[in-house]
Amino acid sequence: MPVSDDESRPFRPKLRAGARFGAEAAQRPILMFEDVYKSYRPGAPVLRGMNLVIERGEFVFFTGASGAGKSTLLRLLYRAEMVDEGRILFMGRDVARLTHDSIPFLRRNIGCVFQDFKLVESWSVYENVAITLEVLGLPQRLIRARVGEALERVGLNGRGHDPAGVLSGGEQQRVAIARAIVGEPALLLADEPTGNLDPQLAIDILGLFEEIHEGGTTVIFATHDRTLLEIRPRRVVVLDAGKAMDVRAGVATPEKDGDFDNELPL
Repeated sequence: MPVSDDESRPFRPKLRAGARFGAEAAQRPILMFEDVYKSYRPGAPVLRGMNLVIERGEFVFFTGASGAGKSTLLRLLYRAEMVDEGRILFMGRDVARLTHDSIPFLRRNIGCVFQDFKLVESWSVYENVAITLEVLGLPQRLIRARVGEALERVGLNGRGHDPAGVLSGGEQQRVAIARAIVGEPALLLADEPTGNLDPQLAIDILGLFEEIHEGGTTVIFATHDRTLLEIRPRRVVVLDAGKAMDVRAGVATPEKDGDFDNELPL
């Protein structure tokens, strides 16, 4: 596929001002992986010729055994790491070919939620969420309104003044989600976001991601927790031996399906 002439142009942050994306970008898949290779030591690639397309507005589970490359894949998406070979296209743009000045704009279109929350515990809930907009230089009045909306969406209305360090694990993860969505990203990446939570809290957090998805955000949810995959028939992408196996009908189980051929290699 030929390289687009516009790949060196920076992304622009989109915060409710007019159309979110250009008409051309709106017609493209939000993500395309084309023959992607990534290795950390010779002869042992984590990803080997991976190909995958994710359409705008999808909710996709990424799963696989520990070390299968789930976290690596997400890090490649927001340019924390670079592919060795192949291309990752985000809204038609080759992530690896973006200029250094364009990377912050890329990341403003991608919200990230991590297993370990990555909050500043001495800061208030409000401060942990507001930093995403403060680095953009937005007016404080707008920041207050947007942070209030994000906290309300995650069920933390009225908790903005609480220190993040005194919250429970489930509440801290909700703060991390609010921080990820306050900039209204096109894509939300979740890297094992329920890994430190008990089963019921994990289901609650999954439900929160589903609510965000219903608003039009594309969601990639990386997890090794099979119980979450069985809750609803979502598209599942299994990473195994450096490749992506697509299970669009969701996860089959012996109890539900008897004989089946899409059991996950976990």
